[in-house]
Amino acid sequence: MLSILGHRRYARLFSAQVIALVGTGLLTVALGLLAFDIAGSRAASVLATALSIKIIAYVALSPVITALLADRNPTVVLVAADGIRALMACALPFVHEPWQIYVVIFVLQAASATFTPTFQALIPEILSDEEDYTHALSLSRLAYDLESVLSPLLAAALLTVMSYHLLFIGTIFGFCASAVLVLSARIDAYRRHHNAPQDESFLHRTLSGARIFRCSAELRAVAWSNLAVASAMAMVIITSVVVVREHYHRPEGDLGVLLAFFGAGSMVVAVVLPRLLHYASDLAVITTGCIAAVLLLSLSALALNHVRPWWLICLLWFALGSSCALIATPSSRILRRHSDSTTRTAVFATQFSASHACYLLTYPAAGLVGSHAGIPAAAWTLVVLATAGAAGTGRWLLRAHHLTATSSSPSVSTSGV
Repeated sequence: MLSILGHRRYARLFSAQVIALVGTGLLTVALGLLAFDIAGSRAASVLATALSIKIIAYVALSPVITALLADRNPTVVLVAADGIRALMACALPFVHEPWQIYVVIFVLQAASATFTPTFQALIPEILSDEEDYTHALSLSRLAYDLESVLSPLLAAALLTVMSYHLLFIGTIFGFCASAVLVLSARIDAYRRHHNAPQDESFLHRTLSGARIFRCSAELRAVAWSNLAVASAMAMVIITSVVVVREHYHRPEGDLGVLLAFFGAGSMVVAVVLPRLLHYASDLAVITTGCIAAVLLLSLSALALNHVRPWWLICLLWFALGSSCALIATPSSRILRRHSDSTTRTAVFATQFSASHACYLLTYPAAGLVGSHAGIPAAAWTLVVLATAGAAGTGRWLLRAHHLTATSSSPSVSTSGV
């Protein structure tokens, strides 16, 4: 997998991604402490609102911004997005009211909703070989999972010697370094001749990705699989702290342990998936991941009805991380196959928006049901949502298989009859 870093341009873009991820991780920790300083006991409410604003920005703005910038130089788009994120990180230490946090987070996440789809669509342009692209996807997944484990540890170490306000400097450095690495990659040549047609209307460009999804059974399956992933993620992100502190009465540090098991499961799959995809199709792997998510959420609901051994919950979180990774990487390969250089950014932006829209359903479902009826009830609610996602995925995968079989079957000759 690491051999892909021998590709100079990709290596620089990957480095930009990793450094920006570390900066974002530091920002997450610093933002929580800032919210507590400003709102005190209402900090959880402030953070929940900020998270909702983040998801809404992703869902609503990603296709719109992509359409607005369809004919722009990708280097300019990526560097400008990093610059805006750095400026917003500079502003955060000076805010004193919750509404100021909301405004800064909205602008920052709008920039992220610009950067991420553009970046994701650029990688298959640089790595035209599908095997190389698969290795890049697995490496990217590994980076995300490592960041989720290491950034909080780095933040904790830095907080022993500095104020949390100085963590924002790390965030600013991360975004600025990302911009420099993007510039050094010299990626202009890969997109210079692939600008969007000038005669297309803004509305047409905004909806172009959604139209491509609607016309492809495989892409519809990918869209439905997002609900299974979001259900598993909601179980982990929303309920883990309650599982650790109230259900098992374990120390705060064990929350990091439980989340590390989830990340480790995802990382293991990221390492083995390139080889697995030599023997299994993308659609088969996605289906397996969706079914596994449903079964694992069901087992989690059963286990949390009573106090089961701690190691069992850790193993279930490990397996949930594996199921999410089984869905995510093959999905990106399908997006690549169903787009070309003129539509790729729109397709990735649509997937980015659709996947985050699912969190607007699963996060509140897990939080509200868990608060009023308990964590087992929240888990069963997520089972229902994941089942809907798996069923929708299965339906459209069968449809895709049927269409493939029909198109590949030889026509029957009627001559001589």
